Amino acid sequence: MDRDERARIFCSLELPESVVDALVRWQTTLGDGCFRLVPRENLHVTLAFLGRTPVDRIDEVVGVLRDVAHDALRPAFEVDRYRETASVGMLVCGDEDGRGARLAAALGTSLENAGLYRRERRPWLPHVTVVRFREPPRLQPRLPKLGSFVTSDAAVNMSVLRPTGAQYTKIDSLALGG
Repeated sequence: MDRDERARIFCSLELPESVVDALVRWQTTLGDGCFRLVPRENLHVTLAFLGRTPVDRIDEVVGVLRDVAHDALRPAFEVDRYRETASVGMLVCGDEDGRGARLAAALGTSLENAGLYRRERRPWLPHVTVVRFREPPRLQPRLPKLGSFVTSDAAVNMSVLRPTGAQYTKIDSLALGG
């Protein structure tokens, strides 16, 4: 990419492989419908969606995430409920001890201070997007039995929109807590 180009960038928490495996199995219970399952490689918890970011500033995003991740406690989540918006179905998670929210807030503040991000007005909602659709299918699935799970890595990702769905490319992955 040219230095003056922009890329869709977001920061996320990576899910443990055992959780991803369980979610992929659970997705098959949703049946066939007018929706598209989010592929396993795209399952994550978003910390901050920066949107169109100048390519020559992506290293700064990685640096900010590295600094914040170094001091972060590893968040622990548990699936609380299923929720649909106008275009996605998600598993909303409880954030044990608020560690995820503190990490998202610290990252948001640091990215804002660097002029890379503008935080949304609504509070951060820990969730995993599991289906995408044009019209809400009004699913009422049983929740997957994941129990509590801990995330240990954060990542900076690039999202490219394709007719078959978004394609994510991991730019860098960083361990939480140094």
